[in-house]
Amino acid sequence: MRVLKIVAEGLTTSFRYPYFMQQIHPSLPMPPPATIYGHICSALGEWVDPDGVQFAYQFTYQGSVRDLEHIILLSASTGHLPETRIPKVLEGKVNPFKRELLFQPRLTLYINRPEWEPAFHSPRYLVVLGRSQDLFTYTHVGTVELEQAEHAYFEHTLAPHAMAFQATQGITVLMPRFLDYVHNRAPAYAQYLVIKDRVFSTNFLHFEGQPGGPYWVDPTTPEEKGMHLGLPFHRFVGDDSENFLLA
Repeated sequence: MRVLKIVAEGLTTSFRYPYFMQQIHPSLPMPPPATIYGHICSALGEWVDPDGVQFAYQFTYQGSVRDLEHIILLSASTGHLPETRIPKVLEGKVNPFKRELLFQPRLTLYINRPEWEPAFHSPRYLVVLGRSQDLFTYTHVGTVELEQAEHAYFEHTLAPHAMAFQATQGITVLMPRFLDYVHNRAPAYAQYLVIKDRVFSTNFLHFEGQPGGPYWVDPTTPEEKGMHLGLPFHRFVGDDSENFLLA
């Protein structure tokens, strides 16, 4: 199965938890699917139909720090300029907070749309991941032929939540899966499993009805114990239960 493979690197990034508004902004350990969708559309220069688009990725960073930032909350004073609705004075209140930053992030993204390769060689908009000031650069853009294997290893990746019962490792997270810009950016959320440390499918627990091999693997990745990097694919919309399949 031929897919598009992109490597993007930056200096810093941060993926804010949606419900943290003041005092502290911790970062999600990996970019949520909604961020990946926005990143793809930025390169293509348009909002693409998410139906049928599938992706997998590896995400690493060298460390994390907390930076002190501030937000200025504006409020209007009483009274308006003559014959306008513009307030005479805008009063600002400084609200300091701590933001967690991920240092030297690196994203390896796989997309089941190899025909999009030219767009990533010449992206329409600035390459960012996370905040608008977190500039990235593409260090590799090309295609790769994935293979299916009975076993694989997984590390620094986002996996389906059901895989938590098999891998017995990782962190369960709730992430924004997709923002519907047609309906005022209405968010859809889903549960995922963040796998950081390497885990081999040969050590998985097996239960009836749980998905298993064969797995899609990247044969160009380092071989460990006779296995290559496994790629759990996700969708932005629709049924996301068959995460190891490509359309």
